[in-house]
Amino acid sequence: MFMVTTNDLPGYRITQVLGEVMGLTVRSVNFGQGFTAGFRAMGGGEIPEYTQIMYESRNEVMNRMWGEAVQRGANAIVGMRFDTDSIGSFSEVCAYGTAVVVEPLAAQQASAPAPIG
Repeated sequence: MFMVTTNDLPGYRITQVLGEVMGLTVRSVNFGQGFTAGFRAMGGGEIPEYTQIMYESRNEVMNRMWGEAVQRGANAIVGMRFDTDSIGSFSEVCAYGTAVVVEPLAAQQASAPAPIG
């Protein structure tokens, strides 16, 4: 299965559009992570505790979106995007795209009748 940010898939033809799919999570850091991150923030630079939670969140929402696409019968997702926001001290991450069915162009050409002449 393919998941791409583009609206098409080179070498493939979209044969069915099954609709928008998404995955969503809202996360917070635990007390220890928040305490450590607070001290790191005073010094500036990257805060690994928050980087890790965002990385895990992105993977989780992609897996949820992928599962929804599979349930609909898709073999690809096109136009995939991330959206993030904060709700108080929580971070929200959403992945969304369009579930589609694609087939290789080579398979179409192989089954097409040969030109006469």
